Amino acid sequence: MNTFFRTSLLLVLLASSALAQTPAPKPAETKPKTIGVNDEPIVVKHEITLAGKPLKYTATTGYLPIKDDKGEAEAHIFFIAYTRDDGGDRSKRPLTFSFNGGPGSASVWLHLGAIGPKRVAFPDGGEFPVPPFKLVENDSTWLDETDLVFIDPVGTGYSRAVKPELNRKFHGLQGDLDSVGEFIRLYISRNERWGSPLFVVGESYGTTRAAGLSDRLLRRGIAVNGIILISSVLNFQTLDAAKGNDLPYILFLPTFTATAWYHKKLAPELQADRKATLLEAAKWAEGDYATALMQGDRLSPERRAEVARQLARYTGLDPVYVERSNLRIDDNRFRKELLRDRGQTVGRLDSRFVGVDEVGVTDSPDADPSMSAIRPAYTSTFNQYIREELGFATDTPYYILGEGVGAWDWGPAARRGFPDTSENLRNALANNPYLKVLVASGYYDMATPYLATEYTLAHMGLTSSMRANFKVEEFESGHMMYIHGPSLAKLKGDVAAFLHATLAK
Repeated sequence: MNTFFRTSLLLVLLASSALAQTPAPKPAETKPKTIGVNDEPIVVKHEITLAGKPLKYTATTGYLPIKDDKGEAEAHIFFIAYTRDDGGDRSKRPLTFSFNGGPGSASVWLHLGAIGPKRVAFPDGGEFPVPPFKLVENDSTWLDETDLVFIDPVGTGYSRAVKPELNRKFHGLQGDLDSVGEFIRLYISRNERWGSPLFVVGESYGTTRAAGLSDRLLRRGIAVNGIILISSVLNFQTLDAAKGNDLPYILFLPTFTATAWYHKKLAPELQADRKATLLEAAKWAEGDYATALMQGDRLSPERRAEVARQLARYTGLDPVYVERSNLRIDDNRFRKELLRDRGQTVGRLDSRFVGVDEVGVTDSPDADPSMSAIRPAYTSTFNQYIREELGFATDTPYYILGEGVGAWDWGPAARRGFPDTSENLRNALANNPYLKVLVASGYYDMATPYLATEYTLAHMGLTSSMRANFKVEEFESGHMMYIHGPSLAKLKGDVAAFLHATLAK
């Protein structure tokens, strides 16, 4: 081999070695862009791997105006939408609108917790994740089954009224239903989705909104195929104890029992089989306990002592504490008292979480340790995600929960005693026999207890055919059930089965 060829071969080998050591170029990052409320939405293409296969989709981020009768904008609602690129005829593909609750909560929880293509990484047990927090591909996303639109009602997320004095028009039960309903009408019009099967999913107060919308949308000619209620509250009488309303004390009891079981505070025979124990506690709550509370001061001392003993047995509390509480255990006091001997409190949104108060002798916790664990992760990951992956930039703060909404106008419902949108849902079912409802509740949810949801459903005045349109599922987790890995997977499976059954011819 002559010198020329030896030199050429050496150069080729050196070049090949250099190339092998050079990292592959990274995909170009989406450069964030600031847009105004009247600008065209930002549209970006993305891809995740789902069940070993690529799922390509389009993410759209922007605003839609809410106008008055004169056609002048009074507010702008921020949204993030995901549409599957290979989903066939988009005008006929299922479309799901999603929002959270509060009132005053942005849609980020369902978005980055359960439904969207990316989710906040949480340990399977739901413990506080190690910072810095990160997003991962969501292998339980609903995007393979349905396109998704996440709505931030006025005063949440980036959604704002045009003028501060207009907030009162949107920050109330009726105004909220009007504005979110108008958003849905406008979205399906602008995106030519009137032919799509429509679904609505809400969490917490979002279930109040979803039930209210089911009837309101129908009266505007928009018949939804399905409603998904996650951690429900339709009738607030089931949650707000007051003089003359002992109902919440009864309905919270099985959740207290589940919590005491989880923290191993029950007697050995009750710790053996949680399912049997919860059924036993619910039966006693709806029977002997309800009767005792109804009797009030007429209850005999002997009967009162027996009820106190049983209530202590199902809650893990001291019988003396129970009797001194007048047989009525407030959820905040329970959260403080259950683990007082350990110097700990339990969470409200998820009673599996424990916290430590500064002073151990107060009658309610300083904070909710479950919210303390969840909120930072969702706040930081959302703000990074929307800039780096969705290409949206703004100096406007994203109101995660409560920052942009103050007093809430409950309207005529408050004057009647308790807000209740279960009647709206019943009306929708009566007029749309094809409407299906999926209900999901967590055993460790002390914000919207599962027995309260069951009570509401049992008191809606449903016919047998209407009841057949309901599917009820319960989960080994709390209010935000999706932070628990197995519950996240179960929720996806339940939703997929619900969508298929609802759309089956």
